[in-house]
Amino acid sequence: MLWNLLALGQITQRTINTASRRHIENEVLEKQKLFLEDNGIPVHLKGGVADALLYRATMVLAVGGTAYTIYQLTMASFPKKQD
Repeated sequence: MLWNLLALGQITQRTINTASRRHIENEVLEKQKLFLEDNGIPVHLKGGVADALLYRATMVLAVGGTAYTIYQLTMASFPKKQD
């Protein structure tokens, strides 16, 4: 059992070490230019449509959660009358 674990460790190490490296282009400069330009758009919306959708969804969830919390606190403050 121990020998199997040791062999497995060697196989996985060889696989990781001999894997071909992918060339990934550095996009940091383009992103810096996009986010640093002064065009009147807030930085949390400069990423495009996806950022705008995430922002709106977050705001809807935050406002909806706050409203629901206030509703539940109001219902808990006024208990039902017992007959």
